[in-house]
Amino acid sequence: MIKTIDEKTLHQTGAETSTPASKPAGAPACLFCKAELEHTLVDLGMSPLCESYLRADQINQMEPFYPLHVYVCSRCFLVQLQEYVNPKDIFSDYLYFSSYSDSWLAHAKAYVEKMTDRFQLNKSSLVVEVASNDGYLLQYFVANGIPVLGIEPAANIAPVAVRKGVPTLVKFFGVETARELVAQGKRCDLLLGNNVLAQVPDLNDFVAGMKILLAPTGVITIEFPHLMRLMDENQFDTIYHEHFSYFSFVTAEKIFAAHGLTLFDVEELSTHGGSLRIYGRHAEDSSKPVDARVHELRGREEAAGFISLERYTSFAEQVNETKRKLLEFLIGAKRSGKRIAGYGAPGKGNTLLNFCGIRTDFLDYTVDRSPHKHGKFLPGTHIPIFSPERIKQTQPDYILILPWNLKNEIMEQLAYVREWGGQFVVPIPEVKIYR
Repeated sequence: MIKTIDEKTLHQTGAETSTPASKPAGAPACLFCKAELEHTLVDLGMSPLCESYLRADQINQMEPFYPLHVYVCSRCFLVQLQEYVNPKDIFSDYLYFSSYSDSWLAHAKAYVEKMTDRFQLNKSSLVVEVASNDGYLLQYFVANGIPVLGIEPAANIAPVAVRKGVPTLVKFFGVETARELVAQGKRCDLLLGNNVLAQVPDLNDFVAGMKILLAPTGVITIEFPHLMRLMDENQFDTIYHEHFSYFSFVTAEKIFAAHGLTLFDVEELSTHGGSLRIYGRHAEDSSKPVDARVHELRGREEAAGFISLERYTSFAEQVNETKRKLLEFLIGAKRSGKRIAGYGAPGKGNTLLNFCGIRTDFLDYTVDRSPHKHGKFLPGTHIPIFSPERIKQTQPDYILILPWNLKNEIMEQLAYVREWGGQFVVPIPEVKIYR
């Protein structure tokens, strides 16, 4: 029998199932434990949805902006945004295709090789990926003859995965979808989600669904940007409306435990500026002992103050100082007659540009490898997006790398800019020039 979380268990672990009756109307509540959110981590002002790229006929129309006000829960220490837009409006038609990053594909392939070997996956196994995007990862399991299923809510992206031989269910994941799959006789040996946990507004429904779908001795792996790295390295631009939550290990462990799942291992990764890969199992599965890395990271976060509100109070000033330094550089460069172009049109770039007020007065244009973005304009700032060939044509003096987590890959691709003395600018954690 599959055990699911009940109201008593949620209450004991701090994850209440309903908002207390005494809560003032309209007050934000924690996405996990439902406690009232009273403490601000950082307020990035008003910003449009970061993936809402505009066509030329839309740039003179009214554009919706929403608060980027980030809270920290005083009970469970989950860092989070309020939900202003229905996730179906954000993710049902999405313009982020994972396969346009060579380094991310290499990361996915290495993951497949590691999981196949560690957990002895074979043709009798089932691997399910939640938010499987364009099949960037599952394609490597398919190549090894291991059965897979992708679950992807974006109807425009799923067909790309299917063409790669990755069967894909176009749905949002949660308890309902998990129960439907179990009713069809599907239980997965490996259930994974890369950079999706932050994008889930109903954390309890999502994690409870994973509990249901996981085979008795199966393994869950989840990757997400590490809150400790985000704060230590000033990665505030990874905050945007599509990301509802930002996780420390101690908070992630609490959320999974509330749903009968034990985190038995964790890896610290370099992806996305510093991520965690957590490994989960059923609490009743004794075949996978808790690794020393779990105890070590939990202890390190606790020692760093991530279970105390005081740890979160200085972040806002770090962010403001980064904004000042970037604007000082851009003002100086433009006053010297320099031409500046951007590279990339990622969500993080749109947070950075809108928060700092950087428009075409500073950035002439940006480029992106994804043809789905060419001819469009960045939300809020209305900076035009071209193909990378535009850089050769215009020979700018500086290239502002917006997906700074891929700076090495991008600088290698654009090595030719040095022929005319072009230089690279990386804005996070603070402005740095690469020649």
